[in-house]
Amino acid sequence: MGRKTFSGKVVVVTGAASGIGLAICERFAKAGALLGLLDMDAIRLGKAEEMIGDHGAQCFSVPCDVSRQDACTTAIDRIIERFGGIDVLVNNAGITQRSAFVDTDIAVFERVMAVNFFGALYCTKAAIHSLIRRSGLIIVNESIAGIAPLLGRTGYSASKHALHGLFTSLRTEIRGTGTHVMVVCPGFVETNLQTRALGADGNVTVRPQSRVGGQQTPEKVADIIYKGAIRRKDLLVLTPVGKITWWMSRLVPPLYERIMAKQLKSELD
Repeated sequence: MGRKTFSGKVVVVTGAASGIGLAICERFAKAGALLGLLDMDAIRLGKAEEMIGDHGAQCFSVPCDVSRQDACTTAIDRIIERFGGIDVLVNNAGITQRSAFVDTDIAVFERVMAVNFFGALYCTKAAIHSLIRRSGLIIVNESIAGIAPLLGRTGYSASKHALHGLFTSLRTEIRGTGTHVMVVCPGFVETNLQTRALGADGNVTVRPQSRVGGQQTPEKVADIIYKGAIRRKDLLVLTPVGKITWWMSRLVPPLYERIMAKQLKSELD
């Protein structure tokens, strides 16, 4: 599929009911793809399927809590049964957390890992044989937090670093099959993810988000991801701040950590 269009290809997106996930579905639908939509919010998912269908795209939605392996396996199997296979799997579903490590309950770390890391693992495991048969593409929405430290988000960052290790290693294992893995690292994006961020006790935090640089729209992110998918890129770092973060965290880690801590110090105030 390298440098080809996605017309007629089966694209499965987790976290498809809103934000980046929905924008990705819309972008691939415009390219003529067949869409499999997964999300735990059944009401929003139904609306997303209807909206994409109104644009003339063929799509099929399955409510799915990605933190449950059985739910992921069942959902992927249903999509394969419906469309005959999967060409692209976009692991996008995720939650975030904002709280100091010393205050944060272990259950918060477990919940974030369950959704962000194990959700992607479960869906990929269920789809991998179909993806390999079709020389497909796995896209992982990872975040800058997967390639650099991020103050006040130890649970979130841990889950994203785990994704990076899993999927870059998987890429080396399946490279000879014609199947590829593309890791995507957005910066701050205008979605409702941050309004649902978990606090130290596991409830949605009232602490306001602090950030460095501006925010991108989900549509802009989706368009960059689509173009990267056509080229089968290994890694997409989406923003200027993200690119600076990537290089500074590798070349001068102590300096990066000091600057980052100063910029985001309100996270722990």
